[in-house]
Amino acid sequence: MDKRILALVAAFGASLIYGINHTVAKDVMPNYIEPFGFILLRVTGAAALFWLISVWGPKEKIDTKDWPRLISCSVFGMVINMLSFFKGLSLSTPINSSVIVTITPIIVFILSAILIKERITFIRTFGVLLGFAGALGLVLFGQEMQQNAPNIALGNILFIVNATSYGIYLVLVKPLVAKYHSFTIMKWVFLIAIVINFPFTISEFKAVQWTTLPFDAIWRMAFVVIGTTFSTYLLNIYALKQLKASTIGAFVYLQPLIGILYAVVVGADKLNFIRVTAAGLVFLGVYLVTKTKKEPKISTEGNSSN
Repeated sequence: MDKRILALVAAFGASLIYGINHTVAKDVMPNYIEPFGFILLRVTGAAALFWLISVWGPKEKIDTKDWPRLISCSVFGMVINMLSFFKGLSLSTPINSSVIVTITPIIVFILSAILIKERITFIRTFGVLLGFAGALGLVLFGQEMQQNAPNIALGNILFIVNATSYGIYLVLVKPLVAKYHSFTIMKWVFLIAIVINFPFTISEFKAVQWTTLPFDAIWRMAFVVIGTTFSTYLLNIYALKQLKASTIGAFVYLQPLIGILYAVVVGADKLNFIRVTAAGLVFLGVYLVTKTKKEPKISTEGNSSN
C-alpha cells in the first residue's frame, strides 16, 4: 500500500481513538482517579511500552543539539497538553472537549508556515475553515452532557491550553521525525515526561485505591494508556513521516464527529439532518487539507519529509 495512504490511515486511527477517549476517560474521573494522577499513569505506562518495543528498533543516539527540541516536545506534548486536557475534562464535558480541540489545526497551520515553512495554499486554508465550521456545527447543535461538570468555564479554558500545546508539539516534533526512528523519539519524550510530571501528579496517583478498582475503571484506564497514549502518539509520529504537520492537525476535526457517532452507537445520542450536514463539512474539510497536487520538485523546503 502507498506510504501516504498508510499515513492517512494512521492519522485517522489516532483521531478515532481520541474521539472515543473523550467519553471513556471522563467516566473514570474523579470517582476512581483524579486527573493529574491519571497523567502519571499515562506517561509511565506509555514510556514502559515504548522502551519495550524500542528493543526491535534501531539503536540511535540523540545529537546534543536536538535535546532542547526533544525536551520541548515532551513539555508541550506530554506535560502541558495532557495535564490541561485531563483537568479540563474533569471540570467540563466530553462534547466541549471534543469541539474545542478543533482549534488545533488552525494553530498548527499558522505555526507550520512560520516555523517550518510549510506552504499555505487557498485550498488547504479553505479546508481548515470548512472543517472548523463543520466541527463547530456538531457541537452547537449537539446535546450537551452537564453531569459531573463542576466548572465548565475553567474546563473550557484548559481545553484551549491543551489544543494550543498539542499544536506546538506537532510542529516541534516534525524535524525530529525526519531524523530519528519513531521508537527513539517516543521512548525519550515519554521518559522525560515522567520526570517533569512527577512532582505535579504523584500525590493524586498515590491516592488511588488500586486494589479495589472495579473492572469498568480498569479497562478504561488501560484504554487511555494503551490506546489514547501509546497507540495514538505512535500512529501520529508515523503519519508525520509522510504528511505535513498541518495535515495531521486537520484530523482533529474528526474528533467531535467520532464522539457523536460513538454516542449514537452506545445509545446516548441520535443523528439528525444538521449533524449529518455538519459531518459532511468535516469530511470535506479534511479531504481538502489532505489532498495533494503533484508538482515539480524545485525545492525540498515544505516537503512532508522535512
